[in-house]
Amino acid sequence: MPSQPIVVLTSAIHPDEHARLAGHATVRVSPDARPETLKAAVADADGLVVRNPLPADIFEQAPRLKGVVRHGVGLDMIPMEAANRRRIPVANIPGSNTASVVEYCLAAMLHLRRRLAAVDAMLRAQGWSPARSFGESGDELAGQTLGIVGVGAIGSRLAALAQALDMRVLGLTRRPQTLPAGVQAVDKPTLMRESDVIVLACPLNEQTRGLIDAQALALAKPQALLINVARGPVVDAAALLAAIGAGRLGGAALDVHDVQPLPADAQVFRHPGLLLTPHLAGSTAASMRRMSRGAVDEMLRILRGEAPLNWVNQHEINAD
Repeated sequence: MPSQPIVVLTSAIHPDEHARLAGHATVRVSPDARPETLKAAVADADGLVVRNPLPADIFEQAPRLKGVVRHGVGLDMIPMEAANRRRIPVANIPGSNTASVVEYCLAAMLHLRRRLAAVDAMLRAQGWSPARSFGESGDELAGQTLGIVGVGAIGSRLAALAQALDMRVLGLTRRPQTLPAGVQAVDKPTLMRESDVIVLACPLNEQTRGLIDAQALALAKPQALLINVARGPVVDAAALLAAIGAGRLGGAALDVHDVQPLPADAQVFRHPGLLLTPHLAGSTAASMRRMSRGAVDEMLRILRGEAPLNWVNQHEINAD
């Protein structure tokens, strides 16, 4: 009887979906996400499910690999050019965490505008009257302008919710003709100048790396909020911290960072005007189950010799 195929998980997935995959393959979870560990783990693997950044040369160590599935959407964790050269199919799970990321953005907007953490701390430390007085300095989202950089699935759904809250919505995208109804296409300077809240929901590529730099931040309103659910390098971190420290920006919510995990001495911890989270905007109990279910579905297709439904590099592999 032929042995089962081997599938490596860079991190654990939902236990129910792990069990389903284990019914068709030998499943191994990498003990850590260090490059050498991951390269050793895939040496005899037939499939790879990705939740951590892969080293650039990982596919050179995986001669049996039949396909890679991103447990989520963003492909920056995968060396795509190397996958294309070695003709390794790569799939992702589009839409699997859209609701979670959108809800995170909305929660961050409300948290920062209403200064809820500071009100809570003041109520506990100083009592009712000081906290109530301070809380009255918070603001509403209604009537404000939301600028969204990257109006894909996440940006479009966020735009709809923002409009339901009576916000004006601006969009910065490479394809203005695809913007949903009610979203005004603008260039970067206009978005930075006119937005009260700026949400970054774009992919990381050469066009977006460092997109929000000192020059862009200098255009922003002093009370503007910045929310980054894209990737850390989309923002010039030093320029952002300088703007926050000088009071030239009202606050920011950062779910993604230049270095992950954040080191204990990271500069961002010194700025109380920041809401910091550990890259979890897309991670909820519901989204984890959806991402794991989709990843297992795609991996089983690959192991059966079928094309994945969301084969992101099909054109590149079949071009010649």
